[in-house]
Formats: sequence, C-alpha cells, structure tokens
Amino acid sequence: MKDMGIVRQLDMLGRITIPIELRRSLGIADRESLEIYTEDNKIILTKHEAGDIFTGSQEDLIEYHGKLVSKQSIEELSKLAGLI
Repeated sequence: MKDMGIVRQLDMLGRITIPIELRRSLGIADRESLEIYTEDNKIILTKHEAGDIFTGSQEDLIEYHGKLVSKQSIEELSKLAGLI
C-alpha cells in the first residue's frame, strides 16, 4: 500500500472528502458508487461494480429492464420455469 501523505479530518457526520488528485488517479468519477468494507483495522473503499442481481457474478452479463443478469442465471431460471 502506497502512503500518499494525505490526512483528512472527519466532519460532524463522519464524512471525509477524497482529494481530487486521488480520485483522478484512480478513475473515480463524481457521484460514482464506492463499496466500503473493513479488513483488520483498515477501512477500504473500492469502486462498485454491479453484478448479476441473483448471484453477484460479473461474467456474461445482460441488462434487462435496468438490471444485470448473467447468462448462467437465465439458463437456471429457464430450467426452473420448465422452458429448457
């Protein structure tokens, strides 16, 4: 992990701002969704990548009515519906 030498203070609501230089270097756009999780004593932010609404998979995705569904889920649903 690279130390950027940037320190930010939390505001009264627990928010911080991510410096524009860091957002640009990581390709984070304005209003882009980030995932937040912890590991040991660290808070980790990653760019959110949408996946299959059933499994979370990010392979072979098809958009249907604004939702992402994988081909595998479609095949499994077709079998459950008796279409295959």
